[in-house]
Amino acid sequence: MEKVIDEKQQGNSLVTTPKPENSRKLFIESYGCQMNFSDSEIVASILAKEGFNTTQNLEDADLVLVNTCSIREKAEQTVRKRLEKYNAVKRINPKMKVGVLGCMAERLKSKFLEEEKIVDLVVGPDAYKDLPNLVSEVEEGRNAVNVILSKEETYGDISPVRLQSNGVTAFVSITRGCDNMCTFCVVPFTRGRERSRNPQSILEEVNDLAAKGFKEITLLGQNVDSYLWYGGGLKKDFEKATEMQKATAVNFANLLDMVAKAQPKMRIRFSTSNPQDMTLDVIEAMAKHQNICKYIHLPVQSGSDRILKKMNRLHTRQEYFELIDNIKKIIPDCAISQDMIAGFPTETEEDHQDTLSLMEYVKYDFGFMFAYSERPGTMAGRKFENDVLEADKKRRLQEIIQLQQKHSLYRTEQQVGKTQEILIEKESKKSDQHWSGRNSQNTMVVFPKENYKIGDFVMVKITDCTSATLIGEAIGYSDNN
Repeated sequence: MEKVIDEKQQGNSLVTTPKPENSRKLFIESYGCQMNFSDSEIVASILAKEGFNTTQNLEDADLVLVNTCSIREKAEQTVRKRLEKYNAVKRINPKMKVGVLGCMAERLKSKFLEEEKIVDLVVGPDAYKDLPNLVSEVEEGRNAVNVILSKEETYGDISPVRLQSNGVTAFVSITRGCDNMCTFCVVPFTRGRERSRNPQSILEEVNDLAAKGFKEITLLGQNVDSYLWYGGGLKKDFEKATEMQKATAVNFANLLDMVAKAQPKMRIRFSTSNPQDMTLDVIEAMAKHQNICKYIHLPVQSGSDRILKKMNRLHTRQEYFELIDNIKKIIPDCAISQDMIAGFPTETEEDHQDTLSLMEYVKYDFGFMFAYSERPGTMAGRKFENDVLEADKKRRLQEIIQLQQKHSLYRTEQQVGKTQEILIEKESKKSDQHWSGRNSQNTMVVFPKENYKIGDFVMVKITDCTSATLIGEAIGYSDNN
């Protein structure tokens, strides 16, 4: 995950190697979480079979799709601005069709199609296999919509097209949906109930990526710790499974073990974890395998027990501390990052101080911090008054960000003088003479290029740091090459 400490949503138009026989052009843009970027790769794969090559030039496109995020109001506003831009181009190129994918599709289908008439096509996260039919409908002059949520769909049988890939790192989706009904979150309503993907199809995708030269994968899910394969079906139906299904079920710790053993030279990451579902066997699996990165994204959202309960987070502050203590005991050099919401309904100054004191206890490596914005359709949106003053929200958010920046610097300073294995991912943004890559703890490291190349595992001695970046010098290749 990119390290961000503000409300920026990243929008990326995606492009891939063209198939010479394809004559139509697809422009696809993604916003929000990594899951959306991963889904866009599935969409590109499905549409490649329908004669579409991706393009980065909006004006050339026959079909324009935006993969949307509903998690915060700002994300939705960004998408609306993009739809205005698409429609301005469409007036010049009337044959161009515009569609909305993902989480906003379910929520705003009638608004987009019927009331505002700004799109031709609306497709929810479980309906991407229906895209060929829906595109045909649109080409015949009819609006097309499919936002039906599925109990089975995991797209495990689709080999994603790697869009805008650096050829080094890739996402591998392992679960879809979420059963944790956090009161602030729209995901269970837009992505449906939790179901896991067949572990064999995950291993096949990982092995295929290794064969293509990829060096690192991130196992992806709304809540990866909930991964549970017992032959298919919803996680909540596991209690109805047969004794044989229960005995042979694969949980997340088992899956981590399988993936790490299948490709011992490949780095493994995962995201996102939920404190209430993370078990000790997951942490032990991480400790057992050198190639599983020592980094956990562990969103807490608030440090106040009262607010955690109101958010329907099924753990207490003390239970979170116990989990942190266990992680640090089993993996002493593990980095931990957070998600934090400032100004949730009824949050008092005392609740806010509880959040700051929790941060002081953990001293996170970095974080994703936001002021609360009410999302229609969520329990908080329906039942709670958004009663914290905007000025208080902004100030509390600023205090959280400042404290996080202090802790981030504390954590990077601890790395100075150490020698760490870095996977080179790209050229540094600030200098074409430097490479940029991450250490196991997910911190970005910058060092002079010398004769190394993208995709190399390099041992780098850390000589300096900022709060977000480590600076060093390569001293040789690691044993991983």
